[in-house]
Amino acid sequence: MQFPPASVNQFFRTYQITQFAVSDDETRLYFNTNMNGTMNIWALDLPDGFPYLYGATGQSASFIQPDPEGRFTAAALDDDGDENYQLYALPPEGGSPSLLFDTEEGEKHFVHEIRSSGDVYFASNKEQAAVLSGFRKNIFTGETEKLFEGAEGATFIKAVSPDGQKTAVTELRSNSHLPAYVVHGDVRKPLSMNPEGVHSTGDAVFVSNDALYMTSNEGGEFHDLWYIDLHQGTRKRVMQLSGENVEQLKWHEESGSLLIQTSKGVRDYLYLRSRDGSVEQLEAPVDVIEQISLAKSGAVYVLGMKAVDPVNIYKYERGTWKKITKNEVPGMKEEQLTAPKTVQYESFDGRKIEALWFQAPADADNGHVIFWPHGGPQAAERSQYRAVFQCFLNEGYSIFAPNFRGSTGYGASFMKLVEQDWGGGPRKDCVAGIEWLFDQGYCDPGRLFLIGGSYGGYMALLLAGRHSGYFRAVVDIFGVSNLFTFIESVPDHWKPVMASWLGDPVKDEARLQRDSPVTYLSSMQQPMLIIQGANDPRVVKEESDQIADALKRQGTKVDYLVLDDEGHGFSKKENEVKVYKRILGFLREHQQSSEE
Repeated sequence: MQFPPASVNQFFRTYQITQFAVSDDETRLYFNTNMNGTMNIWALDLPDGFPYLYGATGQSASFIQPDPEGRFTAAALDDDGDENYQLYALPPEGGSPSLLFDTEEGEKHFVHEIRSSGDVYFASNKEQAAVLSGFRKNIFTGETEKLFEGAEGATFIKAVSPDGQKTAVTELRSNSHLPAYVVHGDVRKPLSMNPEGVHSTGDAVFVSNDALYMTSNEGGEFHDLWYIDLHQGTRKRVMQLSGENVEQLKWHEESGSLLIQTSKGVRDYLYLRSRDGSVEQLEAPVDVIEQISLAKSGAVYVLGMKAVDPVNIYKYERGTWKKITKNEVPGMKEEQLTAPKTVQYESFDGRKIEALWFQAPADADNGHVIFWPHGGPQAAERSQYRAVFQCFLNEGYSIFAPNFRGSTGYGASFMKLVEQDWGGGPRKDCVAGIEWLFDQGYCDPGRLFLIGGSYGGYMALLLAGRHSGYFRAVVDIFGVSNLFTFIESVPDHWKPVMASWLGDPVKDEARLQRDSPVTYLSSMQQPMLIIQGANDPRVVKEESDQIADALKRQGTKVDYLVLDDEGHGFSKKENEVKVYKRILGFLREHQQSSEE
């Protein structure tokens, strides 16, 4: 019997999983997913239960934690992508969420943890919109205590001591300058050797009331693992891996071991550090790890994916990995999907740039290539599953995704290169990548499309304005169009870092003008599709409105799609499918014809 080839709908039948938690007794797994079309909290009874709807929230969750006493499950939920997360409780056997404490309009909480005592530790903008303050609030008594006040940047809780008296915090002065402190009552002491020196700290975990592990790149290019003894006032680097950033930490009190996730370029790795300091690498079942968890039993849980395998939750026990969730492309095996090849090319100044090349299957290849600048900008394109990538490939489009300067995973110095240079070096790296594609025969001139989202949308607009001759058509997904209006409209807790990250509107006026896509409107003659979430708090709708309106006025062909119930991304499956079908139709319409 003959069946039709894979269709667009098959690739979009996969779903997102963005957070998970496991009950203390490991009888239930909770996870945030849009499995039924919208984001809700689902559960699965371990070890082999079938997933069921646990909390009909209809919203994205940034935090999930079941109460150790089994009285409720806590979750931080936003409202249609606005990222103003509030803390809710769900009944122990599931149901509708109840708000745990009242908030003012626009107030947002960054929840770190909730303890069996009912104490919630969180940072909030309710007193200081720009720099955040830290609080402990008991959900049973309503008693609230202010733990710290932000000073020079948004301050986030990274770890809380077992007795609840000390908090390890990081202060966001820029994306590459995040010093760490420990706060105990009115005393705030640096965990960094020199808080004023440019460096970043990351995850932290207390192992006792007076000792903790912390990640930091202070004095180096990559985040290493440090052990800090607060009582003795000493710090020691205890783990350093060549070219790898230590990212996530989970402490196992019963065995005195530490679960460690690292990143290097486009892939992630897992290690287990024992009490005696020995380190064992665990062969991860995925290439990109989103979240890790370490149960009291010692079992390891991982949320992750590969380019050819959608995001899933896995359990590692007694030397074996088990895939708990079954998020797969219907009717497609891994070997039928396309994995990327990692390539390198030389940029304008001799710097080597790493990129991912996805070659369309030979029987589908239509000769066109999609150039995909990633978002961030201090992020990276990695070996992760993207439904839209596999859809593009199935339709015959190859994909080139460069990790231009400013990308993470290649050292602190490389990441800093984008700061106050959004439209300079990274743009030139993209141009060098395009020329490399042509020189290597990966793409014929005249067959290149340009698609990007967030910072990638900004870069798509800028390339369309400054290098329009390269592209047949352009897709901008919630991209920044005007750096001046962007600086004014970002969330309040971003504003202290904008001068160091992007620039000062007065002092750097000439550069910001030069690097704003709206400066080059007259050069944007290619057909363009612009997509925007109405509730986007990062790149607000006005960024897309102004570029769409201006292009229409000058006669450029523009399609503009606004999603009224989305923010900076697509949490609802219906919207995701609508967007990417629209993109596919747009690309099909503007392919090079046989007469050209």
